[in-house]
Amino acid sequence: MTQRHRYARASLWQGAALALLCLPAMAQQADTAAGQDRAQAGWMQGFPPPENRTIRFTDDDYFAPPKMGWTVCHFRELMPTAGVDNGTDCARKLPKKLDEGIGEVSFTPTGGGESMTFDEAFTVNHSDGVLVMHKGEVVYERYAGCLDENTLHGVMSVTKSITGLIGETLIAEGKLDDSAEVSEIIPELEGSAFGDATVRQVMDMTTALDYSEDYSDPDADVWTYAKAGSPLPPPDDYDGPRSYFAFLETVDKDANQAHGDAFGYRTVNADALGWLIARSTGQSVADWLAERVWSTLGTEREAFYTVDSIGTPFAGGGFNATLRDLGRLGQLVLNDGELDGEQIIPAAAIDNIRQGGDQKAFAKAGYEGLPDWSYRGMWWVSHDDHGAFSARGVHGQTIWIDPKAEMVIVRLASHPKAANAASDPTSLPAYRAVSEYLMDQP
Repeated sequence: MTQRHRYARASLWQGAALALLCLPAMAQQADTAAGQDRAQAGWMQGFPPPENRTIRFTDDDYFAPPKMGWTVCHFRELMPTAGVDNGTDCARKLPKKLDEGIGEVSFTPTGGGESMTFDEAFTVNHSDGVLVMHKGEVVYERYAGCLDENTLHGVMSVTKSITGLIGETLIAEGKLDDSAEVSEIIPELEGSAFGDATVRQVMDMTTALDYSEDYSDPDADVWTYAKAGSPLPPPDDYDGPRSYFAFLETVDKDANQAHGDAFGYRTVNADALGWLIARSTGQSVADWLAERVWSTLGTEREAFYTVDSIGTPFAGGGFNATLRDLGRLGQLVLNDGELDGEQIIPAAAIDNIRQGGDQKAFAKAGYEGLPDWSYRGMWWVSHDDHGAFSARGVHGQTIWIDPKAEMVIVRLASHPKAANAASDPTSLPAYRAVSEYLMDQP
């Protein structure tokens, strides 16, 4: 192999590795998708598509605007995946009672400004789809961009909450001890930062890790993590970890902190939990979810996870599903794990999430837009008077559960800015306004 070919191979591999973690920093650098008719963008149209409208996994900007508007619905065409089987039974029909008034519900964005309607927020937040369920019925459903009722969409870090739900289930069923140290279950992690952390500290992300997830720093650990998770062959001179599991063994402990002291949002915790789940059950997160939930929930489509080079599902951000099937999952959680009289998930698992985590530890992370919140079992808990809690992912992905209002909202989006802080001011008050509207309906 010539030096030129080695360089090209290394560049492609590195680009794919960085893309695997969704490149939130790169996506924040441009806002070119604003106002664009994403449904008519013309990406990947034709046989073959024109070169200037082609998207490849090895493109550095494959998950940045404007390409992101296509990519969020087409991960499976770009990289290897593991299916989450939905079984052979027919899908359970979602009762529908659409309420045209929901789109006109108005609210004031956080921090002030002009009043906005729920329909206007759909557009402002670059939504690809929004589903609202009230008392088990679909009362609002809207699609845009690459999404329709049959399309699978990446949910990014909502995946973490699904992984957390599995973990909480195993704890409730006595199959996983949340007070156990990680190395007791995974001896391979004894020498890593995770070794003397408890399962609970991993699940609540209060582990003390010497690990940077600062995407603006080219030397941050997150880039090594991305390379480890790449499904592509590495360049000849690469001798680092080649899988998510192998990378976890290299994470060092922060000598200036102790486990349990502070919340720190780091994706590697979710993959550590994915390994704990696999070691405790003998199944990957994809297989467990298929057997216990997806095939019994009456979902309309098989879901899938993106995987690394040895087929390990990306437990921190690789899940893809349809809007309606995510609504079914949200409704299951709202119903304390029960479906048609059958307990699919132990109620204790969901109750443990709803009680929230350590608010003082969470406050140390400095989320100014989420005062008094906490993090528990990889779910974000608001501690408001409705008891609302949520699964959240970059670029606007959300499953919002409001027990008092008996409401579930699912939003899939391709917001050009990765951080939820970009959309929270026009999302969180919108969810609350809709909940109050629905509670006033007969």
